[in-house]
Amino acid sequence: MPAGDPFSHAERAALDEAVLRAEELSRVEFSVFVGNVEGESRAFATRLHNSLVAPSRSVLIMVDPTLRVLEIVTGGYVRRTLSDKQVELVALHMQADFATGDLVGGLRAGIRMLADYARPQNTLHAGA
Repeated sequence: MPAGDPFSHAERAALDEAVLRAEELSRVEFSVFVGNVEGESRAFATRLHNSLVAPSRSVLIMVDPTLRVLEIVTGGYVRRTLSDKQVELVALHMQADFATGDLVGGLRAGIRMLADYARPQNTLHAGA
């Protein structure tokens, strides 16, 4: 494990797989940042989110395990299908996993839940 990397190779691979599946399901981009927050956590997370390639179509999950901070930032396009209430529910679920010491499990579950909520809903179009 590289210095400063909180994940083993297997944990990183599991997170990468969770992100890949989430992106395939929801058709939005997911990014995860685990590390030290600089300054106010929401502002830091928003800056990270805004630096992504397609922030409107992106979800950023930011965790600072030392400060015990979790922020989830969603872009405008994503908010069409993913509500603030759904994000809050996911955050509570993730925090419960984090509290038991399961950082990777909490991230994987959160990514999966967010993707499920963010996926486009199937609609039936009736012809005239």
